Amino acid sequence: MLVELAACNAAFAVIKETVQNGGDIMAAGQKLFDFFDNKNAIQKKANSGNDMEAFAALEQIKNNEAELKRMMVYHGRAGLWDDWLKFQKEAKQRREAEEKAEFRKKAARKAKIWLTLMWAAIVSLLGVLMTIGLWVVSQLKGK
Repeated sequence: MLVELAACNAAFAVIKETVQNGGDIMAAGQKLFDFFDNKNAIQKKANSGNDMEAFAALEQIKNNEAELKRMMVYHGRAGLWDDWLKFQKEAKQRREAEEKAEFRKKAARKAKIWLTLMWAAIVSLLGVLMTIGLWVVSQLKGK
């Protein structure tokens, strides 16, 4: 939790400086993704339990975003805050698509492993049955 908050604060500082210096939020580059991804990581941890640390971290992020909104509205170019909200939405959709793709990839891998194990069991069982059958046949011929 503290790692995500520290990363979020560091990214916020870069974003804040970028907006103050030029007003173009996209100039912050990767720090935008860092801020948004760490914010969502903290939100997920906060939703998974009632951790006071997570609540405090979310409050700090909320305050950072309120400050960022003020800077974007009053010191940035026209529509900068709307662009930020649009960016967050698109980043969330991108991350969710990546998570779904990763889930499908893991599920396909598990299915492939399961199928391989099933075929190995079937082949082994057939080998055992053939061996038993040959042994029975050899015993019957010996009598």
